[in-house]
Amino acid sequence: MPALIAPDGTELTYRVVGEGEPLVCLPGGPMRASAYLGDLGGLSTRRSLIMLDLRGTGGSGVPTDPSTYRCDRQVDDVEALRAHLGLDRIDLLAHSAAGDLAILHAARHPQRIRSLTLVTARARALGIDFTQEHRREAAALRSGEPWFEHAYAAYEKAWAGTATDADWDAMAPFFYGRWDAVAQEHAASEVEQSNDEAAERYASAGAFASTGARAAVEALDAPVLILAGELDSGPLPRIAAGIAESFPRAEVTVQRGAGHYPWLDDPAGFVRTVMAFLRQVDR
Repeated sequence: MPALIAPDGTELTYRVVGEGEPLVCLPGGPMRASAYLGDLGGLSTRRSLIMLDLRGTGGSGVPTDPSTYRCDRQVDDVEALRAHLGLDRIDLLAHSAAGDLAILHAARHPQRIRSLTLVTARARALGIDFTQEHRREAAALRSGEPWFEHAYAAYEKAWAGTATDADWDAMAPFFYGRWDAVAQEHAASEVEQSNDEAAERYASAGAFASTGARAAVEALDAPVLILAGELDSGPLPRIAAGIAESFPRAEVTVQRGAGHYPWLDDPAGFVRTVMAFLRQVDR
């Protein structure tokens, strides 16, 4: 795998999937190796996907200082990747928890962002979080599913802070539009791809100075796509619309029937949506 050295000396690796103009992709989790992104539903047939393994995940090295797992301290890693690729500005895509990292990078280096695509992404960096009520609201949409009763009972334990590993496994269907063989295989790979210590530190105290980031992105002169899943709780479509209001040039798309991984639920639809947005950027 190609690699670069972060400013603190940590080796970072990344995967290059596909051909075409580069699209830098940040994985969520938080702190899950980029392998779970696959080829983003075939987006690699239209763009060269540059998929960074965040420090301590995938092929990337473990940092000497574990405090550098904190989200805001990984902004320098993203900027180092941009410089390593020799790109003056980047098209940046972030999924889930990496939304915070992408937003903080855009806030700190707005002149380096050509476009920003936030896929079912968090926005704690803007002071917007997803609540237990949001989770319940989305979960209620799945009440007709054969797995609902068992999964919802596990969800209740998670909210109460008593969930076991088996409970976390049981609630996985809520994150997919279809709980089919593809989704089940995808969910089963999460544990081996994730760095739990890093995940605990990712959003630790001080990671999100929301006032400063919000003020910075309010002046961001780059188009932003907020892509939400109709069935997802993080963010709910209406919360995604609120995130979009933080940016001067943002648009919101809600993918029908999609959960937290929309490129799995409708690959062709996902690619059409993202490429329609990026073609506007290319003009």
